[in-house]
Amino acid sequence: MRFIIITGITLFTSLSSLLAPKPETTPIPVCHSNDMAKMAADPAFAALHVNPLPFTYQGDGDMVTFATPDGQKASGFLLKASKPSDKWLLVYQEWWGLNDFIKQEAQKYYGDLKDVNVLAVDMYDGKVATQSEDAMKYMQGATKERLGSIMQGALNYVGPKAEIASIGWCFGGMLSLQSAMLAGKQAKGCVMYYGRPEQDVAKLKTLDTDVLGIFGSQDKGISPESVKAFEENMNKAGEKIEVKMYDANHAFANPSNPVYNKEAAEDAYKRSLSYLKSHLKA
Repeated sequence: MRFIIITGITLFTSLSSLLAPKPETTPIPVCHSNDMAKMAADPAFAALHVNPLPFTYQGDGDMVTFATPDGQKASGFLLKASKPSDKWLLVYQEWWGLNDFIKQEAQKYYGDLKDVNVLAVDMYDGKVATQSEDAMKYMQGATKERLGSIMQGALNYVGPKAEIASIGWCFGGMLSLQSAMLAGKQAKGCVMYYGRPEQDVAKLKTLDTDVLGIFGSQDKGISPESVKAFEENMNKAGEKIEVKMYDANHAFANPSNPVYNKEAAEDAYKRSLSYLKSHLKA
């Protein structure tokens, strides 16, 4: 009889907890988690990205294609150095895709660096979004395997003698860091603008370059706490990192973004350019 009473109480308690109303919470999205399909479908994540203002790139550069290890082809926007050079800057897009803003940023660095080839890598296989709904769909369709294959294809394209630095914003900030790890000893520099940091110490130990991280203290996706954890994990891995935290929102450096912060963006550009000049000796 005692056993039956205890079981009944336990059952009643379990049912009560299941039926009790749960407090509502508003999750803060973790920008660029490994489960990208789940993250891209999160409305809170999409809310961090206001639809970009119209912009058209007018300048030099050509689209090129290259093979990827998965047996497919990928493409990129290439600005080739005026004379033969093994120095390369790989540019990684925001979640919108390889749009005209990214092409302009590539051209800007190309013009300010000396004798450096600049390749803006197309991570969406030709798809470009102007609306958050489309960006969510494209990011959901970008598998980790395909992204890795495109990055490796770009590294193969620039060649085994290349000295490589990388830079990216948002989704591309994460990719810039991952690309630097893939590049191994060819990596000479890595700049990441408000991208999801890698927190795995073992993976960070594979870096052969230091990292410049540029973030916003008002970013609801990449919190200052996650950036601090990244710094700590880089230190645990024995890797060097410099972090610059601006009083700004996510995607503050994009002039086609309504939350563009001109003062912070200009300072961040100067800082990133100085870093790249030093690391590429350009």
